[in-house]
Amino acid sequence: MTPTRTTYGPVTCLNVTGIGAPGGPEHISAIHALHTLATTLGTGHGPLEGQWWVEDDRPPLTVPRDQWRWHLLISLPAVPQPGQLERAREAARPSGAPVDRVRLATHTEGDCVEMLHEGPYRDEPRTLHHITAYMREHHLHPNGPHHEIYLTPHDDPHPRTLLRQPVRPATSQA
Repeated sequence: MTPTRTTYGPVTCLNVTGIGAPGGPEHISAIHALHTLATTLGTGHGPLEGQWWVEDDRPPLTVPRDQWRWHLLISLPAVPQPGQLERAREAARPSGAPVDRVRLATHTEGDCVEMLHEGPYRDEPRTLHHITAYMREHHLHPNGPHHEIYLTPHDDPHPRTLLRQPVRPATSQA
């Protein structure tokens, strides 16, 4: 497979922001809150997504995972009606999921390069290499956090993840 270029946005979603390693307690808690509230909302929703970044000058994959920052997202088919989200939050509270962490957000990524990654998450750098090479060949620079769309459950033995990078044209140097 080869990377493709596409445009996204605006998208309305449920969002939880946090810091920590994928699969760590903070991350798992956020996933639970999102799924609980999305299911209780009852409007249908997209797959779990994650936007990842580091606030460090080192290359992202060299930064310890417990320092990674993220937005976890579940896209919604439409903006909830007034009061609908709060009613769902109240109904979901008895589950014990931290649903008060979940916020409604709208985001627009715009121009993006993306590629399907098939295989373990630890092998994503191989696919990211193809995305980076495509960006370099087409004179594009990152323009936002790295984005992952989890097309299979996290415990699937053969995971499929859409890897996406918002981009902007390189500025010419005179």
